[in-house]
Formats: sequence, C-alpha cells, structure tokens
Amino acid sequence: QVQLVESGGGLVQPGGSLRLSCKASRNIPAILTMGWYRQAPGNQRELVAQITSDGTTNYADSVKGRFSVSTDNAKNTVYLQMNSLKPEDTAVYYCNIRSDARRDAYWGEGTLVTVST
Repeated sequence: QVQLVESGGGLVQPGGSLRLSCKASRNIPAILTMGWYRQAPGNQRELVAQITSDGTTNYADSVKGRFSVSTDNAKNTVYLQMNSLKPEDTAVYYCNIRSDARRDAYWGEGTLVTVST
C-alpha cells in the first residue's frame, strides 16, 4: 500500500513563504499527474497546482505567479513552493498523485497552512 507523506505546513505571516513536500512510500508506476489540492473551512477541495508526466504545469488562477510545483522523480517526491502568501491561502493542503495503473488517485492526509499575523 502506497502512502503519501506531506510535510512543510505551518504558520506564516502574510507575504511569507513555505515549501510543502510530499513523498511516496514507494515508487508509483505510470504516473499521470502529481500535484496539490487545498480545502479551506466551509469550502470544497480545489486544485492548487499540478504537473504532468511530460512536465506541463497547471495552476489555479489565485496562485499563479506565487506558487510553483516541482518534482524529484528519483525521490518519488512532489513539492509546492508558496511565496507571497495571503490569508486566503489558509487551508489544509493535500498531495495528489494519479497513476494510469490505478483507478483511484493517491491522496496524502493533508498538512495545514495558516497565513496570519
């Protein structure tokens, strides 16, 4: 059973930066996409950033120019660099990996990001 372990969340002031990491417990074959979703209280889970197997990236409009998604395939890890953080970025961030070898996506348990003074 593959597990995704996230790290890097925490409390940061507006304008600050955080880097989230998500490491798979073992190699996942036939990866289609790796990325991050978030869910704020009272809101639905939404896509934040995603990278495909050919390196194409996709970002939510609200984070374009501030967030950057990247991967280290040798380490089965996906990162989310978050800069110029705003209070509205406060949410639980979930790692997501989709594989062509499995119907359901893999999900992490989530890491809380709080942007506040």
